[in-house]
Amino acid sequence: MLDLAGELHRWSGLGRPFAVATVAATGGSAPRRPGAALAVDADGTAIGSVSGGCVEGAVYELCRQALSGEGPATALERFGYSDDDAFAVGLTCGGVIDVAIQRIDPAERPEVAAALAAAASGEAAALARVVAGPAELLGRALLIRPDGSRVGSLGDPVRDRTAAAEAAAMLAAGRSGTVGIGAEGSRCGVPLTLLVESSVPPPRMLVFGAIDFAAALVRAGRFLGYRVTVCDARAVFATAARFPEAEDVVVDWPHRYLDAEAAAGRLDARTAVCVLTHDAKFDVPLLDRALRLPLAYVGAMGSRRTHDHRSERLRAAGLPASALARLHSPIGLDLGGRTPEETALSIAAEIVASRHGATGRPLSETASAIHA
Repeated sequence: MLDLAGELHRWSGLGRPFAVATVAATGGSAPRRPGAALAVDADGTAIGSVSGGCVEGAVYELCRQALSGEGPATALERFGYSDDDAFAVGLTCGGVIDVAIQRIDPAERPEVAAALAAAASGEAAALARVVAGPAELLGRALLIRPDGSRVGSLGDPVRDRTAAAEAAAMLAAGRSGTVGIGAEGSRCGVPLTLLVESSVPPPRMLVFGAIDFAAALVRAGRFLGYRVTVCDARAVFATAARFPEAEDVVVDWPHRYLDAEAAAGRLDARTAVCVLTHDAKFDVPLLDRALRLPLAYVGAMGSRRTHDHRSERLRAAGLPASALARLHSPIGLDLGGRTPEETALSIAAEIVASRHGATGRPLSETASAIHA
């Protein structure tokens, strides 16, 4: 649901009840991850998706029934491929998804309204909703913020503390999914299933080198959901007019800017660093620092000869071999492209592959599951 926070926050402000179907768990080759959602309002307007098309019609009808009262206000449904009838409602890709459906009236659910407001403004928050368990608890929700503050209740202080601890752990990891606790708040007793949805600020992409390739990479990064910053020590090139789609354009020495961002705690394990300057006086001190940080991706542009010379300088600077091995250089996948846009696509594809631990090879040449 928090994936759709922008529009649902608007609906909430208008007092519009809606039903939301959220992917709670997946198995096999499921097309969407936990947290993906489809929402429907009383007029029948639908936004979002839970399966990329496979079961949207059936989920849409369950949402309409939850809104009208013809179906339960809170339910947990499982969808999978039917071997007996290939045309039955299910996932023809062979996967299985559990979908939590709930009717939401913003006026009666201030914790949900607060969660939508936080997610819409880019704040970190987690929402824990009861999707399976005793009937009197179904639909109850609890909002947890990183500072430990809460909005709402699951009806019992011990249960709230247990749910808050589980949700805080998932929020810290940026994960969404289900977790089981006891209805009394312990690890035993009547089982209670919580759907925890985490909303975290978008990951950052730092592009160093205000060149034409950087402009294309900014667009690709924005498309992938990154907050993109361009940094270059040359003020004549690092201007907002040249990079209108960047979140920030910074004039500073790259290594100095990276140091400041790291010291301020604005980098994390999702951050991607792309070094496009291919100038040793900028690259070497920057990469020496970046490769020592727990970042998701560090890549550097340049020819193979440039890579060899750069690697020698980094080793001479004392960079450990284990850290140097994390460097993606020459940056990008082998797509054969030459234009800034083709190069940006190559870099973006490598970042995605690196994020998911994938090979970057054509799917037609692999035998493993598409969605591991």
